[in-house]
Amino acid sequence: MKRLVLISGMALLLAACGKEAPAPAKVEQPVLTHVVGTLAGAEDTTYSGEIHARHETTLAFRVPGKMIERTVDAGTVVQAGQVLARLDPVDTGLQASAAESQFQLAEADAKRYRELRARGFVSQAALDARETTLKAAAAQAGLSRNQTSYTVLRADHAGVIAATLVEVGQVVGAGQAVLRLAQAGVREVQLAIPESRLNKVKLGMPATIRIWADDGLAASYTGHLRELSAVADPLSRTYAARVTLEGKAALPALGMSARVTFAEGKEAASAWQIPLSAVFQQGEKAAVWVVGADQRVTLRPVRISAWQDDHAIVSNGLVSGERIVAAGVHKLSPGEKIRVADNGPAR
Repeated sequence: MKRLVLISGMALLLAACGKEAPAPAKVEQPVLTHVVGTLAGAEDTTYSGEIHARHETTLAFRVPGKMIERTVDAGTVVQAGQVLARLDPVDTGLQASAAESQFQLAEADAKRYRELRARGFVSQAALDARETTLKAAAAQAGLSRNQTSYTVLRADHAGVIAATLVEVGQVVGAGQAVLRLAQAGVREVQLAIPESRLNKVKLGMPATIRIWADDGLAASYTGHLRELSAVADPLSRTYAARVTLEGKAALPALGMSARVTFAEGKEAASAWQIPLSAVFQQGEKAAVWVVGADQRVTLRPVRISAWQDDHAIVSNGLVSGERIVAAGVHKLSPGEKIRVADNGPAR
């Protein structure tokens, strides 16, 4: 009896040793993810610029002289006809006096010759010479009076002084820039278009303008591309452009920084930027691992329309808001459950 019990115990022990140990539970590996949300080309079609007036005029004296007064500084708001600066009027005053004296002499001489011609004492040719001299003297006197008025520089239009280029006491030449006037009214954004994007923008194209100073780009303006240079800058290889702000909203201050975004059509609406490390490449076919609500991954084919330095452009196969695996794509298998190591905020 004891032998039977012993044999049965040994048989049970051998049976227990023959069974395989249960496999350990598979550990969910953490992976980096990315939330689809960046439109392809959004950065490429946004440009930095600066607010300028639609019309900016460089003001200068029409005669040379020493500037003795400047009544405005940069930032001064001026009205049309307001005096902005003055030159020393002594020299032009003397020239005007000399010209006026010559005119009076020529006028008196012509008057005498008219009387002599009426009596037949002088020829018609002599009278014509005096009349010609009178006309020349009158023109010279008028020119001298005008030059005297040119010693006062006035604003042609209402606006704000954008820059002062000459200080009191300097001797300036005729036409030398003294002030720069930004006329009141329409505002524009001055920007530069790189040559790689030149074929994407057209005159009249609508644009959205955001001002850096307006609550972190919260405020926006609408506008359109009014001007685009046909010649590139030789140094920067960019094309100068101007976007006009539309509407009657409060105008931004001159010199403010702005960002301009152009609407280039509907193609970019379904094209997304994803990290290069998220692409699972098998030959000529590309795919990404899409993370489901149950944290399991599914391999989905996508169409890559362009490869760039740090990301790929997906034109088909993804939807905004989907989460994809951003790194370690070659270590996954279909249906595998993962643990998100990065919250992956939408870019």
